[in-house]
Amino acid sequence: MTETNKKVTFADLWLSDKILEKVEKKWYTHPSPIQAGVIPLLLNGDKDIIWQAQTWTGKTASFALPILERLDPKLKDVQALILTPTRELSIQVAEEIKSFADRDVKVQLVYGGQNYSKEIEGLKRKPQIVVGTTWRVIDHITRKKTLKVEHLKYLVLDEADEMLNMGFVEDIEKILQYTPDDKKTLLFSATMPRGIRNIVNKYIKDHDEVKIERTELTNPHIVQKYYKVDDRDKFDALCRIIEVEFDFYGLIFCRTKANVDEVASKLLQRWYKAEWIHGDISQNLREKTLSRFKNKAIKILVATDVAARWIDINDLTHVINYNLPENPETYTHRIWRTGRAGKTWEAISFVGRKDGRALAWIEKTIKTKIKQEQLPDSKDIVKLKKERLIDNTKELLEKKEQYKYLSLAQDLLKLWEAEKILSLILEEWFGNEFDITQYKTIKNVKQAEAGNQRLFIARWKLDNINNPWQLIKFIEWEIWQKLWDVGRIDIKEKFSFVSLEENDAYVVLTHFKKVNPRRPIVSKAKESR
Repeated sequence: MTETNKKVTFADLWLSDKILEKVEKKWYTHPSPIQAGVIPLLLNGDKDIIWQAQTWTGKTASFALPILERLDPKLKDVQALILTPTRELSIQVAEEIKSFADRDVKVQLVYGGQNYSKEIEGLKRKPQIVVGTTWRVIDHITRKKTLKVEHLKYLVLDEADEMLNMGFVEDIEKILQYTPDDKKTLLFSATMPRGIRNIVNKYIKDHDEVKIERTELTNPHIVQKYYKVDDRDKFDALCRIIEVEFDFYGLIFCRTKANVDEVASKLLQRWYKAEWIHGDISQNLREKTLSRFKNKAIKILVATDVAARWIDINDLTHVINYNLPENPETYTHRIWRTGRAGKTWEAISFVGRKDGRALAWIEKTIKTKIKQEQLPDSKDIVKLKKERLIDNTKELLEKKEQYKYLSLAQDLLKLWEAEKILSLILEEWFGNEFDITQYKTIKNVKQAEAGNQRLFIARWKLDNINNPWQLIKFIEWEIWQKLWDVGRIDIKEKFSFVSLEENDAYVVLTHFKKVNPRRPIVSKAKESR
């Protein structure tokens, strides 16, 4: 067992200057404990490696960096195969590897639901690294004969416990039979159930183990919540959250640089003190912006994940996911970055219809149910603003001993009635801020009644679908999003039925029709007579 508590830098891990340059471009400085433990073993050791740690410990870089160091770009064979339980994780892993790889290193994705011709064309280009789900990998190896793994140097089993839970152990064992004996096997698992230990005992004889002790997944000082909001209403929803907070001090995360520019520009147009950072901004300007934010010269900072990865700011009131991140690791990086000395802060996410699967994945990983709430009503916001103005004015009057413009005020009161004069001044100063009609109507994303559309599914018990959960997961993996409302499910010996609301049914039918226009796996069920 290898202990990994020493605080080191990436330069201490025997990585080449070329790889270190890639790491520095992503603003990584200190490796996580799992990276510090695995990278030297993978670079310098001959044994297989088993590492046990939480999902968001930087595991992808821990195997990606040393594999890229040891790959031969001139060798046009698959040298590394990374297996994951879901297409989302496959995409995430592939993108992370590409961010570190040189141009002459090809990375190919293979997963269910994607067009076969696109994958076959990519495999013909002789990638050195293949990332994919077990079903699809087996299909390319055995049926399509388009994936050759006889020269494989590295096999990575990513989130092996999840693959066990999803019933993929037989798939893993089948793939292992096609791989060479002298490859190096790397197994990541957050837990080590009996099924995973059986694989280790059978296929991974001589190995090193790296284990990172489990840390607390929840923080009592973080109030996590989400709002269902259409993309077109997100900015107005953001403004409402800012306005109801007495002293908003928050970090707003967007998925892309274009999102950051757009949100920051709109905030400035509404006279909010906001600034922004992302990868296109120079380091000097970025540091100045962060300094102003830490000193509270500005109260709102809009950022991408890469730009804000190592921000650690105390006393934030809010962390807002303007765009929901695509994986739990990014989510935890966002919301766990601050400590308010015993105070609470809010982590708010905007969730659209297409974000349902990502939200479910986050909740499952952090083992916390994130509470859905309703956005503040325009009437409540205006009422709160008026009350705040009255309270602030009362507080000033109680503290004030001398009045600089008392003589001017007396002259103004001679012009007209006091209420009308004060009303005019308020109108000039605040404009339409207290006008309810100025607020855009925001409708929460609503789901239609569950069970509106009955679907026929050519999947049954002989396909190892034995319960409703497996059937729904099969559909969700295919369409790459969560089904919000599911009605009645019937699993027969030779087929199945499921009832979905209209929008979800349309997405499912469209997807499967595109995959197989002649004989789609899912179709509308015939009406009973």
